[in-house]
Amino acid sequence: MKKAILIILDSLGIGAMPDSQEYGDNNPHTLQSLYQSCPDISYPNLEKLGLKRLIDPADRTNLLKGAYYGKLAEKSVGKDTTTGHWEMCGIITTTPLATYPQGFPQEMLKPFLEYLSCGILGNEAASGTEIIARLGEEHLKSAKPIIYTSADSVLQIAAHEEIIPLDRLYAMCAKARELYKNPPYQVGRIIARPFYGEAGNFIRDNANRRDYALNPPEPHLLTCLKEQGQEVWAVGKIEDIFAKSGITKAIHTKDNTDGMRQTIAAYQALPKGLLFTNLVEFDSKYGHRRDAKGYSEALANFDNQLAQLLEIIDEETLLIISADHGCDPLSPGTDHTREYVPWLIYNPRFTQGGMLPLRTSFADIGATIVQYLGIEYNLPGESCLTELL
Repeated sequence: MKKAILIILDSLGIGAMPDSQEYGDNNPHTLQSLYQSCPDISYPNLEKLGLKRLIDPADRTNLLKGAYYGKLAEKSVGKDTTTGHWEMCGIITTTPLATYPQGFPQEMLKPFLEYLSCGILGNEAASGTEIIARLGEEHLKSAKPIIYTSADSVLQIAAHEEIIPLDRLYAMCAKARELYKNPPYQVGRIIARPFYGEAGNFIRDNANRRDYALNPPEPHLLTCLKEQGQEVWAVGKIEDIFAKSGITKAIHTKDNTDGMRQTIAAYQALPKGLLFTNLVEFDSKYGHRRDAKGYSEALANFDNQLAQLLEIIDEETLLIISADHGCDPLSPGTDHTREYVPWLIYNPRFTQGGMLPLRTSFADIGATIVQYLGIEYNLPGESCLTELL
């Protein structure tokens, strides 16, 4: 009854990919920026798994027996949440999803505006917290939803919960998903962004955020596991990223701390299969806002909770910690950054440990998991399991 835990520290990149300049980046390194900005903050449990050695080969932190560390390159075209997570599960994206840095064209919005019959505010690329603060009061008066995008392929709809109830907001997002699922105006994700509070103190309701993603091509890691009788439990926004496909149980969370609390509880209840967690606040709350101190503190908080998980992991469980892209808090702008990502692997039964060679695709994560669980799999990726045993 083997189990695998895959935890994604959303946006924790570990250095520029060779083609990062083609994506508008200037030598980003998310993890290095955290150590540089907050040298007094450490991550002892992650460092016991090899995290610091990824940026400092001279680091002499004692590794846990059975801990391996390395880095993964992204093969897909892109640096966003969807392509990163899909690639881990055996889907290589070769055509980038459309982005709208100047806002959405009027001809694109026309059918959605006809559906709404109330008009919209915004329609620009913006930080979510900033645009809500700027347009929130007008939204309260007009009852028009706030529409915005980012450097990712997303259409985000923000609304105050007392002005546009959650069920209505979700219906708007479902309609937008239907309208913008195909070219020429395809969007990777439609995101419901409810908020509450008063002018000058609006607060995003992350617990009720919902992502409406494109349906991923099938098969992929999660569908393969489910079809072969394995459980696939999704914590955080994993269910949304995969449009529910391959998921046997979904657990939504309100923040990173809750995400790890739910992960620990779910692990103890999971009979077999995969527990797949995304901790989005590293990206949404700190990376995009270029808040290096907040990011460092959040990673230290995760590290404290990781200690609780490491205490209860048994010999039948494979733990993998990785990321989906970078979001360097010391880089200009608010965009994701195209970086290598870590992969930290641990099982208390492994007799050795140490550094793994560079891998050429995130898809090696999925290939390693299925080999460990004993599942048939014919998708991209190469398992590293024989290097661990």
